[in-house]
Amino acid sequence: MTGRGRRVPPGRSGRLRLRRSLATALRGADLLERKLRLLLDHERAARGAAREAGRVWRERLAEADGWLVRGVLLGGERALAEAVPAERARVDVRWGALMGVRHPAGVECAGPVRSAAETTAPNTALAHAEAAYRAAVRAAAEHAARQAAADLLAAEAERTRQRVRALRRHWIPRLRGELAAVELGLEEAEHEEAVRRRWAASHGSG
Repeated sequence: MTGRGRRVPPGRSGRLRLRRSLATALRGADLLERKLRLLLDHERAARGAAREAGRVWRERLAEADGWLVRGVLLGGERALAEAVPAERARVDVRWGALMGVRHPAGVECAGPVRSAAETTAPNTALAHAEAAYRAAVRAAAEHAARQAAADLLAAEAERTRQRVRALRRHWIPRLRGELAAVELGLEEAEHEEAVRRRWAASHGSG
C-alpha cells in the first residue's frame, strides 16, 4: 500500500508503522493546536497594544501640530527653519521571539542633538513643538513595532492553522484509512489461516 510516495510494509510490520505514524500525527496536531491558541492570544494582545499605541501617536502628533502652528504664527517660516536641528532622530528596534516567531519587542528612540553652533527654537511655541514631535516620533515607532509584531504573529498563526487543517482533514484520515485496510487484510489472512488449519486438522485425522 502506498501513500504520497511512501510504501507501507505488508502485515504486522506495516500495521505497527501505521500506528506509530498515526500516533505521531495526532500528537503533532494537538501540539500545533496548542501553539495556535497561544499565537492567537498573543496576537490579540499585540493588536490591542497597537491600537492603544496608535491612539497615543495620533494624540501626540495633533499636539505637536498645534504647537507648530502657533510657533509659525509667532515667528514665521524663517523661525521654523531655524528651529529644525540638522541631526535626524534615530529609532532602534529591539527584536524578540515568541513560539518561534521573530518580531519587534520594543523600540529605543534617540532624538536629534543640537550642535553647539545651532540655535535653539526662537520662541516657546516652537520649543514645545519640538518636544511634542519627539514624543510623537517615539509613539509612532512604538505603534509600528506593535503593529508589526501583531502582523507577524498573525502570519504564523495562519501557517499553523493550515498545518493543523492538513493533518486533521487529510493526513490523519489517510493514515486511519490505510491502517484500517491493513488491519482488515490481517484479519482476513488470519481467518484464512484458521480455516486452513481446521481443514488440515480434519483431513489429517481422517
